[in-house]
Amino acid sequence: MSEVAIGGSCAPEFAAVRDEFERNFAERGELGASLCLWHEGRKVVDLWGGHISAEGGEWQEETLLVVFSCTKAASALCLHLLVAEGKIDPDAPLSAVWPELRAGQMGGTLRMLLDHSLGLPAVRDPLPQDAMLRPELMEARLSLEEPWWEPGTRQGYHALTFGFLAGGLVRRLTGESLGSFFARRIAGPLGFEFYIGLPEALEPRLAPIEAHRGSRSDPETAFLRAAKTPGTATHAFVFNSGDWVSRRVNSREGHAAEIGAAGGVSNARGLAGMFEALTEGGHLIGLSREQISAFATTTAASHRDEVLQVPTRFGAGFMQGMDNRAPARGGEGLIIGPRAFGHIGMGGSLGFSDPEAGLSFGYAMNRQGPGLFLNERGQALVDATYRALGYRSSAAGFWQR
Repeated sequence: MSEVAIGGSCAPEFAAVRDEFERNFAERGELGASLCLWHEGRKVVDLWGGHISAEGGEWQEETLLVVFSCTKAASALCLHLLVAEGKIDPDAPLSAVWPELRAGQMGGTLRMLLDHSLGLPAVRDPLPQDAMLRPELMEARLSLEEPWWEPGTRQGYHALTFGFLAGGLVRRLTGESLGSFFARRIAGPLGFEFYIGLPEALEPRLAPIEAHRGSRSDPETAFLRAAKTPGTATHAFVFNSGDWVSRRVNSREGHAAEIGAAGGVSNARGLAGMFEALTEGGHLIGLSREQISAFATTTAASHRDEVLQVPTRFGAGFMQGMDNRAPARGGEGLIIGPRAFGHIGMGGSLGFSDPEAGLSFGYAMNRQGPGLFLNERGQALVDATYRALGYRSSAAGFWQR
């Protein structure tokens, strides 16, 4: 089907998943990618293929890349571990831990941060171009920022601020940076590769990100209209976030920075490994089954996210299933099981856990696709996975038995 060399392994019952992985290269413009699935404690798919860049270079088994907002799931796990250890109350004002945080003084809580209802999706006053590389600067600016809405009353995606708020809490509670804490307490003990702040020795293994470029013929979405409107949270997020996305995402300084909302470096194996720890029989990280079960509970949902301008559903640091495939709802979503939880990364990367299905899933690629959520390449892999498990697509927009 595809002339691209595919490496790795695939259990026979998941052959259709491999077919879709190959079809992504042959028909959907994939450049380089990896895919990993665990089912009921067994690694059933571990594939990689394609090229490091448009200039060539074969994708290797150990190739790493930036997985963008999949990083939010890693940062959320750090916070949940601190909740489990009694170091922070998820429903107490954040000012108890971070006294100068204006949103905390107004009653904002950790739970509101985790489900994007805290009210700090962007900073109004101009930021320097290197702002995303300077966590302490971002913490200081967010401390003084007046929330865009009363905390807890609306929902708006904290696309980049989420990580600096999480990192500020981790640092105040532990004395460690977010990346150091995650490596020491989660990724290291569990043995999967996921870095929030990449060690320099691993730099040669990275595949650069190829950004998606829209065309003038693309329809104008509600998100783009809001981005063009000064005074909106969307405009502030798009035009006042420095130049990490536009200039530094493929640089050494960009990889070294601890950008806890979007700068994590991993691959499909790392993403699936992180979520495998949360499935029944997985290696826990100090969290109770009750805590993990609650990750599948939607705590904030909106018909119009204040930043993304489309319907969204979030739990405690994780995306829930969202059927936004109708053009009026944005054109794409995340069609997974009704009790599944995970996170999409900008351009199409994805990691999630479906405890009811005994499934953990990781997909990462270097050529970004269009849209705000999961584009055709990733959704085709998810769909094939659920079909292989005997699930069917429901009218409610979920995969169910």
